Amino acid sequence: MPSVYDVKPKFQNLLRPGVVALARAGVTANQVTVGAAMLSFGAGATLLHFAGQRRWLLILPGILFLRMALNAVDGMLAREHGMKSRLGAVLNELTDVFSDAALYAPLALWPGFSAPFMTGIVFLSAVSEMAGVVGVQIGASRRYDGPMGKSDRAFWIGLLALLLGFGVPAGRWLTVAQALILVLLVQTIWNRAKRALEEVDR
Repeated sequence: MPSVYDVKPKFQNLLRPGVVALARAGVTANQVTVGAAMLSFGAGATLLHFAGQRRWLLILPGILFLRMALNAVDGMLAREHGMKSRLGAVLNELTDVFSDAALYAPLALWPGFSAPFMTGIVFLSAVSEMAGVVGVQIGASRRYDGPMGKSDRAFWIGLLALLLGFGVPAGRWLTVAQALILVLLVQTIWNRAKRALEEVDR
């Protein structure tokens, strides 16, 4: 199954002029990483405060897209502008997990979303990122295999929020969509673990 991650190189090319400008202005990769996390927590708090007021769901797709862009920017600053650091690596992994939880957990309180399913999505999202990092621990690369990686989660959950925010009635389709995300998260965890092991065995 195709992953949003497959278009990342093209997305990075669009961002590169802005990244160069940020580097020249003295903005660091770690500052961008922390800024993206603060944005996520602020948006999550907003979704908690206005739970049930549909129009507020419309902020989620934009926040998810902006966060995805900032995540690409911090990586490009680190790799292409000599800002790699051990602190940056730790911040990048931890803030991704916390930001996912901050943005997705509040949806458990929104009408139409399933609290157990959204809790499962938050939990399995964290496990999927752990599965990606475990590859490094056993001597493989950091795994980003899909089909439900970070960018894919942002796309599909953002789409659900967009539909509901524009007035599409919640119903069985929303429950099925959440269940499908859960299934694809399990497959993602399996793929990352399996391919990390295969990479080490080659």
